[in-house]
Amino acid sequence: AAIGFVSLFGVSVMNGILVITYFNHLIVEGKAPLEAMREAAEQRMRPMLMTAFSACIGLLPAAISTGIGSQVQRPLAVVVVGGMLLGPIMLLVVAPALQVMVMGWSRNESEMTFGNEDKAGK
Repeated sequence: AAIGFVSLFGVSVMNGILVITYFNHLIVEGKAPLEAMREAAEQRMRPMLMTAFSACIGLLPAAISTGIGSQVQRPLAVVVVGGMLLGPIMLLVVAPALQVMVMGWSRNESEMTFGNEDKAGK
């Protein structure tokens, strides 16, 4: 099962990096953060879902097997199948929302900091 977690972690990190990189690219082009995150998630959705579903379909027989030797392969398969079904949902729904919220907070804090410096300098 630990090997399944390592594999799942690697795929999820790669997908997250790709979404955030595309988001940053759109921000540099001048798009608003909310629009950029929507477009980044939309553009990365198909490759992420194809990766997840191919892994799930490939390991589903191992995850539900009960034959000889299934005690060894079943934990790895269950972890990968479950994680690959949950991973894209987290990366396409939860992570973009958190990214936009964090950007809003950091923008508000920087405006407050710059606003206080301007008042103190006058």
